[in-house]
Amino acid sequence: MSKTNNSLTQLALQKFKKNFWGVLSLWLIVIIGLISVLAYIIAPDNSQNANQMHLSIHSKSPGFKVKMLEIPSQINKEQSFFNRIFYGVKNTNTEIPITNFSVKDDKLMYAEYASDGLLGVEKEIDLKLFPNKEYKDFINEKTFLFGTDKYGRDYLSRILIGSRISFFIGFIAVLISLLIGISMGSIAGYYGGKIDAFIMWIINVTWSIPTLLLVIAITLALGKGFWQVFIAVGLTMWVEVARVVRGQIISVKEMQYVTAARALGFKDYRIIVKHILPNIMGPLIVISAANFAAAILIESGLSFLGIGAQPPMASWGAMIKDHYNYIILGKPYLAMIPGLCIMILVMAFMLIGNSLRDALDVKN
Repeated sequence: MSKTNNSLTQLALQKFKKNFWGVLSLWLIVIIGLISVLAYIIAPDNSQNANQMHLSIHSKSPGFKVKMLEIPSQINKEQSFFNRIFYGVKNTNTEIPITNFSVKDDKLMYAEYASDGLLGVEKEIDLKLFPNKEYKDFINEKTFLFGTDKYGRDYLSRILIGSRISFFIGFIAVLISLLIGISMGSIAGYYGGKIDAFIMWIINVTWSIPTLLLVIAITLALGKGFWQVFIAVGLTMWVEVARVVRGQIISVKEMQYVTAARALGFKDYRIIVKHILPNIMGPLIVISAANFAAAILIESGLSFLGIGAQPPMASWGAMIKDHYNYIILGKPYLAMIPGLCIMILVMAFMLIGNSLRDALDVKN
Protein backbone atom coordinates (compact mmCIF):
# COMPACT_ATOMS: atom_id res chain seq x y z
CA MET A 1 0.00 0.00 0.00
CA SER A 2 2.80 2.42 0.90
CA LYS A 3 4.58 1.76 -2.40
CA THR A 4 1.38 2.48 -4.28
CA ASN A 5 0.84 5.70 -2.31
CA ASN A 6 4.43 6.74 -2.95
CA SER A 7 4.14 6.03 -6.65
CA LEU A 8 0.85 7.98 -6.90
CA THR A 9 2.42 10.88 -5.00
CA GLN A 10 5.47 10.84 -7.27
CA LEU A 11 3.25 10.72 -10.34
CA ALA A 12 1.24 13.71 -9.13
CA LEU A 13 4.47 15.58 -8.35
CA GLN A 14 5.86 14.88 -11.82
CA LYS A 15 2.63 16.12 -13.42
CA PHE A 16 2.76 19.27 -11.28
CA LYS A 17 6.39 19.96 -12.26
CA LYS A 18 5.39 19.89 -15.94
CA ASN A 19 2.82 22.64 -15.35
CA PHE A 20 4.69 25.89 -16.06
CA TRP A 21 2.10 28.21 -14.47
CA GLY A 22 1.79 26.02 -11.40
CA VAL A 23 5.55 25.99 -10.76
CA LEU A 24 5.82 29.73 -11.48
CA SER A 25 2.97 30.45 -9.06
CA LEU A 26 4.56 28.26 -6.39
CA TRP A 27 7.86 30.14 -6.62
CA LEU A 28 6.00 33.46 -6.60
CA ILE A 29 4.16 32.48 -3.42
CA VAL A 30 7.42 31.34 -1.81
CA ILE A 31 9.10 34.66 -2.68
CA ILE A 32 6.17 36.71 -1.34
CA GLY A 33 6.21 34.56 1.80
CA LEU A 34 9.91 35.25 2.37
CA ILE A 35 9.36 38.96 1.74
CA SER A 36 6.53 39.06 4.28
CA VAL A 37 8.64 37.30 6.94
CA LEU A 38 11.78 39.39 6.29
CA ALA A 39 9.90 42.63 5.51
CA TYR A 40 11.61 44.70 8.20
CA ILE A 41 15.04 43.56 7.01
CA ILE A 42 14.30 44.44 3.36
CA ALA A 43 12.24 47.61 3.84
CA PRO A 44 14.08 50.96 3.58
CA ASP A 45 12.00 52.21 6.52
CA ASN A 46 12.34 49.51 9.16
CA SER A 47 10.47 51.40 11.88
CA GLN A 48 7.38 49.75 13.35
CA ASN A 49 4.69 49.61 10.64
CA ALA A 50 6.97 51.77 8.44
CA ASN A 51 5.19 54.72 10.01
CA GLN A 52 7.76 57.52 9.68
CA MET A 53 5.57 60.43 8.54
CA HIS A 54 6.89 63.51 6.73
CA LEU A 55 3.95 65.61 5.62
CA SER A 56 6.20 68.02 3.71
CA ILE A 57 7.01 65.26 1.17
CA HIS A 58 3.59 63.65 0.88
CA SER A 59 2.41 62.02 -2.38
CA LYS A 60 5.78 62.27 -4.12
CA SER A 61 6.42 60.35 -7.34
CA PRO A 62 8.48 57.14 -7.50
CA GLY A 63 12.22 57.80 -7.41
CA PHE A 64 11.86 60.97 -5.33
CA LYS A 65 15.06 61.95 -3.47
CA VAL A 66 15.54 64.27 -0.51
CA LYS A 67 18.14 64.96 2.17
CA MET A 68 17.03 63.61 5.53
CA LEU A 69 18.30 64.95 8.85
CA GLU A 70 18.04 62.48 11.71
CA ILE A 71 18.14 63.98 15.21
CA PRO A 72 19.14 61.30 17.74
CA SER A 73 16.97 60.70 20.78
CA GLN A 74 18.10 60.02 24.33
CA ILE A 75 15.25 57.58 24.93
CA ASN A 76 16.32 54.00 25.57
CA LYS A 77 15.11 51.70 22.79
CA GLU A 78 16.59 48.30 23.62
CA GLN A 79 15.12 45.49 21.53
CA SER A 80 15.96 41.88 20.97
CA PHE A 81 17.07 40.71 17.53
CA PHE A 82 13.88 38.75 16.86
CA ASN A 83 11.71 41.62 18.08
CA ARG A 84 13.32 43.93 15.51
CA ILE A 85 12.83 41.39 12.72
CA PHE A 86 9.16 40.63 13.42
CA TYR A 87 7.90 43.95 14.83
CA GLY A 88 10.28 46.56 13.44
CA VAL A 89 12.66 48.99 15.10
CA LYS A 90 11.35 51.31 17.81
CA ASN A 91 12.70 54.39 16.13
CA THR A 92 12.60 57.31 18.57
CA ASN A 93 14.85 59.54 16.46
CA THR A 94 13.32 62.52 14.68
CA GLU A 95 13.63 62.61 10.89
CA ILE A 96 13.35 65.95 9.08
CA PRO A 97 13.47 66.41 5.28
CA ILE A 98 15.79 69.32 4.47
CA THR A 99 17.02 71.19 1.39
CA ASN A 100 20.34 72.53 2.70
CA PHE A 101 22.38 72.87 5.88
CA SER A 102 25.43 74.64 7.31
CA VAL A 103 27.37 74.80 10.58
CA LYS A 104 28.00 77.99 12.52
CA ASP A 105 29.17 78.44 16.13
CA ASP A 106 28.41 74.89 17.23
CA LYS A 107 24.99 75.19 15.67
CA LEU A 108 23.61 73.18 12.78
CA MET A 109 21.57 75.48 10.54
CA TYR A 110 19.14 73.81 8.14
CA ALA A 111 16.19 74.66 5.93
CA GLU A 112 13.21 72.30 6.05
CA TYR A 113 12.01 70.88 2.76
CA ALA A 114 9.07 72.66 1.17
CA SER A 115 7.33 71.48 -2.00
CA ASP A 116 6.27 73.50 -5.05
CA GLY A 117 9.47 75.57 -5.01
CA LEU A 118 8.64 77.30 -1.72
CA LEU A 119 11.30 78.24 0.79
CA GLY A 120 11.33 76.06 3.87
CA VAL A 121 11.53 77.27 7.44
CA GLU A 122 15.12 77.82 8.58
CA LYS A 123 15.98 76.33 11.98
CA GLU A 124 19.02 75.54 14.09
CA ILE A 125 19.95 72.88 16.63
CA ASP A 126 22.91 72.44 18.95
CA LEU A 127 25.63 70.07 17.76
CA LYS A 128 25.74 68.63 21.29
CA LEU A 129 22.69 66.57 20.34
CA PHE A 130 24.92 64.44 18.11
CA PRO A 131 27.47 61.95 19.54
CA ASN A 132 30.86 63.74 19.65
CA LYS A 133 29.23 66.54 17.62
CA GLU A 134 29.54 64.34 14.50
CA TYR A 135 26.48 65.34 12.51
CA LYS A 136 27.51 64.13 9.04
CA ASP A 137 26.49 60.53 9.69
CA PHE A 138 22.99 61.78 10.52
CA ILE A 139 22.41 63.58 7.20
CA ASN A 140 21.81 61.28 4.25
CA GLU A 141 20.09 61.44 0.90
CA LYS A 142 17.05 59.18 0.95
CA THR A 143 15.47 57.71 -2.19
CA PHE A 144 11.81 56.68 -2.23
CA LEU A 145 11.65 54.05 -4.97
CA PHE A 146 7.83 53.85 -4.91
CA GLY A 147 7.41 57.46 -3.83
CA THR A 148 5.53 58.47 -0.68
CA ASP A 149 1.92 58.12 0.43
CA LYS A 150 -0.40 60.94 1.46
CA TYR A 151 1.24 61.05 4.90
CA GLY A 152 4.78 61.19 3.51
CA ARG A 153 5.65 57.58 4.44
CA ASP A 154 7.91 55.41 2.30
CA TYR A 155 5.47 53.59 0.00
CA LEU A 156 7.78 50.67 -0.83
CA SER A 157 8.22 49.90 2.87
CA ARG A 158 4.46 50.04 3.43
CA ILE A 159 3.90 47.65 0.50
CA LEU A 160 6.49 45.18 1.80
CA ILE A 161 5.18 45.20 5.37
CA GLY A 162 1.56 45.17 4.17
CA SER A 163 2.25 41.83 2.47
CA ARG A 164 2.31 40.20 5.92
CA ILE A 165 -1.42 40.59 6.53
CA SER A 166 -2.49 39.56 3.04
CA PHE A 167 -0.16 36.54 3.06
CA PHE A 168 -0.62 35.22 6.58
CA ILE A 169 -4.37 35.70 6.68
CA GLY A 170 -4.55 32.95 4.05
CA PHE A 171 -2.70 30.49 6.29
CA ILE A 172 -4.58 31.34 9.49
CA ALA A 173 -8.01 31.45 7.85
CA VAL A 174 -7.45 28.19 5.94
CA LEU A 175 -6.12 26.47 9.08
CA ILE A 176 -9.22 27.49 11.06
CA SER A 177 -11.54 26.49 8.23
CA LEU A 178 -9.83 23.08 7.87
CA LEU A 179 -10.01 22.33 11.61
CA ILE A 180 -13.72 23.13 11.81
CA GLY A 181 -14.71 21.96 8.33
CA ILE A 182 -12.96 18.57 8.48
CA SER A 183 -14.37 17.87 11.96
CA MET A 184 -17.96 18.82 11.09
CA GLY A 185 -17.88 17.22 7.64
CA SER A 186 -16.36 13.97 8.91
CA ILE A 187 -18.94 13.54 11.68
CA ALA A 188 -21.84 14.37 9.35
CA GLY A 189 -20.66 12.14 6.51
CA TYR A 190 -19.58 9.15 8.61
CA TYR A 191 -22.47 8.87 11.06
CA GLY A 192 -25.32 10.23 8.91
CA GLY A 193 -28.89 10.23 10.25
CA LYS A 194 -29.96 12.92 12.68
CA ILE A 195 -26.37 14.02 13.29
CA ASP A 196 -25.93 14.63 9.58
CA ALA A 197 -29.27 16.47 9.38
CA PHE A 198 -28.35 18.74 12.32
CA ILE A 199 -24.89 19.58 10.97
CA MET A 200 -26.30 20.19 7.50
CA TRP A 201 -28.85 22.58 9.04
CA ILE A 202 -25.97 24.55 10.62
CA ILE A 203 -24.10 24.50 7.30
CA ASN A 204 -27.13 25.70 5.32
CA VAL A 205 -27.88 28.51 7.78
CA THR A 206 -24.25 29.67 7.70
CA TRP A 207 -24.16 29.30 3.91
CA SER A 208 -27.27 31.47 3.48
CA ILE A 209 -25.64 34.48 5.18
CA PRO A 210 -23.57 36.65 2.79
CA THR A 211 -19.88 36.07 3.50
CA LEU A 212 -18.92 39.72 3.83
CA LEU A 213 -21.91 40.44 6.09
CA LEU A 214 -21.01 37.48 8.32
CA VAL A 215 -17.36 38.57 8.53
CA ILE A 216 -18.43 42.11 9.43
CA ALA A 217 -20.74 40.78 12.18
CA ILE A 218 -18.01 38.53 13.64
CA THR A 219 -15.45 41.33 13.43
CA LEU A 220 -17.74 43.74 15.25
CA ALA A 221 -18.41 41.09 17.92
CA LEU A 222 -14.71 40.28 18.43
CA GLY A 223 -13.53 43.86 17.94
CA LYS A 224 -11.40 45.52 15.30
CA GLY A 225 -7.85 44.31 15.07
CA PHE A 226 -5.24 42.10 13.47
CA TRP A 227 -6.09 38.69 14.93
CA GLN A 228 -9.82 39.35 15.04
CA VAL A 229 -9.90 39.65 11.25
CA PHE A 230 -7.97 36.41 10.85
CA ILE A 231 -10.41 34.53 13.10
CA ALA A 232 -13.48 36.14 11.51
CA VAL A 233 -12.42 35.17 7.98
CA GLY A 234 -11.56 31.62 9.08
CA LEU A 235 -14.94 31.17 10.78
CA THR A 236 -16.76 31.96 7.53
CA MET A 237 -14.79 29.62 5.26
CA TRP A 238 -15.31 26.26 7.01
CA VAL A 239 -18.69 25.63 5.35
CA GLU A 240 -17.22 24.81 1.93
CA VAL A 241 -14.66 22.48 3.49
CA ALA A 242 -17.34 20.70 5.54
CA ARG A 243 -19.56 20.13 2.49
CA VAL A 244 -16.68 18.70 0.46
CA VAL A 245 -15.49 16.43 3.29
CA ARG A 246 -19.04 15.22 3.98
CA GLY A 247 -19.66 14.35 0.33
CA GLN A 248 -16.33 12.58 -0.04
CA ILE A 249 -16.80 10.51 3.14
CA ILE A 250 -20.33 9.49 2.12
CA SER A 251 -18.92 8.22 -1.19
CA VAL A 252 -16.05 6.19 0.35
CA LYS A 253 -17.32 5.02 3.77
CA GLU A 254 -18.87 1.85 2.29
CA MET A 255 -15.77 0.88 0.34
CA GLN A 256 -13.98 -2.36 1.12
CA TYR A 257 -11.01 -0.93 3.00
CA VAL A 258 -13.36 0.93 5.40
CA THR A 259 -15.50 -2.19 5.88
CA ALA A 260 -12.32 -4.18 6.58
CA ALA A 261 -11.20 -1.63 9.15
CA ARG A 262 -14.58 -1.90 10.93
CA ALA A 263 -14.35 -5.71 10.86
CA LEU A 264 -10.93 -5.52 12.55
CA GLY A 265 -12.52 -3.57 15.38
CA PHE A 266 -10.85 -0.24 14.78
CA LYS A 267 -12.46 2.76 16.45
CA ASP A 268 -14.39 5.29 14.34
CA TYR A 269 -11.81 8.01 15.05
CA ARG A 270 -8.98 5.86 13.70
CA ILE A 271 -10.97 4.82 10.63
CA ILE A 272 -11.74 8.46 9.77
CA VAL A 273 -8.26 9.85 10.50
CA LYS A 274 -6.05 6.97 9.36
CA HIS A 275 -8.04 5.47 6.48
CA ILE A 276 -10.64 7.84 5.04
CA LEU A 277 -9.10 11.34 5.26
CA PRO A 278 -5.77 10.42 3.59
CA ASN A 279 -7.76 9.16 0.59
CA ILE A 280 -9.74 12.36 0.13
CA MET A 281 -6.84 14.83 0.46
CA GLY A 282 -6.92 15.76 -3.24
CA PRO A 283 -10.16 17.78 -3.14
CA LEU A 284 -9.14 19.29 0.23
CA ILE A 285 -5.84 20.57 -1.16
CA VAL A 286 -7.60 22.15 -4.13
CA ILE A 287 -10.29 23.85 -2.03
CA SER A 288 -7.63 25.06 0.44
CA ALA A 289 -5.77 26.81 -2.40
CA ALA A 290 -9.02 28.48 -3.49
CA ASN A 291 -9.76 29.50 0.10
CA PHE A 292 -6.33 31.13 0.33
CA ALA A 293 -7.27 33.44 -2.52
CA ALA A 294 -10.76 34.07 -1.10
CA ALA A 295 -9.33 34.97 2.33
CA ILE A 296 -6.95 37.52 0.81
CA LEU A 297 -9.80 39.17 -1.11
CA ILE A 298 -12.10 39.23 1.95
CA GLU A 299 -9.39 40.81 4.13
CA SER A 300 -8.69 43.42 1.45
CA GLY A 301 -12.39 44.25 1.30
CA LEU A 302 -12.61 44.55 5.10
CA SER A 303 -9.55 46.82 5.21
CA PHE A 304 -11.06 48.93 2.43
CA LEU A 305 -14.25 49.28 4.53
CA GLY A 306 -12.15 50.28 7.55
CA ILE A 307 -12.90 47.25 9.75
CA GLY A 308 -9.81 45.23 8.91
CA ALA A 309 -6.29 45.89 10.18
CA GLN A 310 -6.32 49.24 11.97
CA PRO A 311 -3.92 52.18 11.37
CA PRO A 312 -1.00 52.58 11.49
CA MET A 313 -0.70 48.90 10.53
CA ALA A 314 0.07 48.51 6.82
CA SER A 315 -2.45 46.59 4.72
CA TRP A 316 -2.86 46.49 0.96
CA GLY A 317 -6.63 46.92 1.25
CA ALA A 318 -6.26 49.91 3.57
CA MET A 319 -3.69 51.45 1.21
CA ILE A 320 -6.21 51.28 -1.63
CA LYS A 321 -8.82 52.90 0.61
CA ASP A 322 -6.46 55.74 1.55
CA HIS A 323 -5.49 56.51 -2.05
CA TYR A 324 -8.35 55.50 -4.38
CA ASN A 325 -9.27 59.18 -4.87
CA TYR A 326 -5.75 59.81 -6.21
CA ILE A 327 -6.78 57.90 -9.36
CA ILE A 328 -8.49 61.09 -10.60
CA LEU A 329 -5.87 63.40 -9.05
CA GLY A 330 -3.10 62.33 -11.42
CA LYS A 331 -1.35 59.79 -9.19
CA PRO A 332 -3.19 56.50 -9.84
CA TYR A 333 -0.14 54.39 -8.93
CA LEU A 334 -0.83 55.01 -5.22
CA ALA A 335 -3.94 52.84 -5.52
CA MET A 336 -2.80 50.64 -8.41
CA ILE A 337 0.39 49.28 -6.79
CA PRO A 338 -1.33 47.60 -3.81
CA GLY A 339 -4.16 46.54 -6.14
CA LEU A 340 -1.69 44.81 -8.46
CA CYS A 341 -0.04 43.12 -5.46
CA ILE A 342 -3.41 41.70 -4.37
CA MET A 343 -4.18 40.59 -7.92
CA ILE A 344 -0.82 38.83 -8.37
CA LEU A 345 -1.03 36.99 -5.03
CA VAL A 346 -4.65 35.90 -5.58
CA MET A 347 -3.89 34.77 -9.14
CA ALA A 348 -0.89 32.76 -7.91
CA PHE A 349 -3.05 30.84 -5.43
CA MET A 350 -5.76 30.25 -8.03
CA LEU A 351 -3.21 28.91 -10.53
CA ILE A 352 -1.75 26.67 -7.81
CA GLY A 353 -5.25 25.32 -7.16
CA ASN A 354 -5.83 24.59 -10.86
CA SER A 355 -2.42 22.92 -11.18
CA LEU A 356 -3.00 20.74 -8.11
CA ARG A 357 -6.43 19.74 -9.44
CA ASP A 358 -4.86 18.60 -12.72
CA ALA A 359 -1.96 16.84 -10.98
CA LEU A 360 -4.22 14.96 -8.56
CA ASP A 361 -6.73 13.92 -11.23
CA VAL A 362 -6.04 10.22 -11.81
CA LYS A 363 -8.09 10.24 -15.02
CA ASN A 364 -5.54 12.39 -16.88
